[in-house]
Amino acid sequence: MNGKYNIAIGFLTMGLFMAYGFLLIYLRDFAPGKEEWINSYSFGKHFESRLAHVHGNLFAFLNIVIGYLLLHFHTKLKNIKAISWLALIGLLMPVGILAEIYLKAPPIFVLIGAISMTISVMWLGIAFLKMKQINDYTN
Repeated sequence: MNGKYNIAIGFLTMGLFMAYGFLLIYLRDFAPGKEEWINSYSFGKHFESRLAHVHGNLFAFLNIVIGYLLLHFHTKLKNIKAISWLALIGLLMPVGILAEIYLKAPPIFVLIGAISMTISVMWLGIAFLKMKQINDYTN
């Protein structure tokens, strides 16, 4: 794992959550019972589905950025495999929200994903702070 999978899976996940956004638009504007959906804007399935959509795209984008940085700076950073895996595991957060909504799954996947992504981002930040020289690798 050197970042390639973070980029690929990040783009694929982003595409899926963008498509999920079309479902949300359908539910808001065209579905039978759309008034009930609109009235539940800040609670219940409506709120949770928006959280999944937003976090899915955010975490997908973070995987793309993290993957790019790991590929670009792989010779200067330490623990890139662990950071890469943690970022990918972070995708469990938005997927876990959807699993809660549609499959009545427990929130453990949301927690695992959120914690993994947070650790990944912070670990990468610390790795960059500890990096000795960056100028030779920014071409």
